[in-house]
Amino acid sequence: MTPEPKPLSGLRAITLLGLAAALGGCVSIGAKVPASTLLSLTSEAAPAVGSGSSGTLGEATVVLEPTAAAAVSVLRIPVQIDAANIAYIKGTQWVERPARAFQHLLADTLRARGKGLVVETDRATSGTRIGGQLLAMGFDAQTRKAIVRFDAMKWLPGGRIETRRFESTVSGVDPVPDEIGPALNRAANKVAGEIADWVSAQ
Repeated sequence: MTPEPKPLSGLRAITLLGLAAALGGCVSIGAKVPASTLLSLTSEAAPAVGSGSSGTLGEATVVLEPTAAAAVSVLRIPVQIDAANIAYIKGTQWVERPARAFQHLLADTLRARGKGLVVETDRATSGTRIGGQLLAMGFDAQTRKAIVRFDAMKWLPGGRIETRRFESTVSGVDPVPDEIGPALNRAANKVAGEIADWVSAQ
């Protein structure tokens, strides 16, 4: 005899229903509804107004636009449901590609740390270059955490290459625009700050 499935507890059922209501599917049917909220990353360590630096491209620290995992190569905010399933949050999206937004954030953070001339370009240079891959910038439904994960790569003058993985999470977040946006901004700033420390330690 097959045992009957146990009913979900009230709190668990409410949590799952709330999560389902907040998420959009990966496939849209019919006309695409514009996002009601646009998210961007804002540096918590932006350089002061009027500050600047000068030099040649070879002397500069170059911040490249990172590559991005498939789930974060689009404007929508991914939600990792479990190990095999991803959905997207309804009603919000990034104002630009997450990888490009993170490039701007990292460059601003490096400038604020007094790293000298910092430029954003994909041109070849003999100086220090910082790039990598954005692996995650979204929401983990199982842990209710906003998460930013980045595999950084540092090319140094002389040909030496270093890599390191960085990650930051913010707990107790619901997958709704007014919570996920600030949480991702906070996590991204923490990752950018740790990368800046790593770059400065060379």
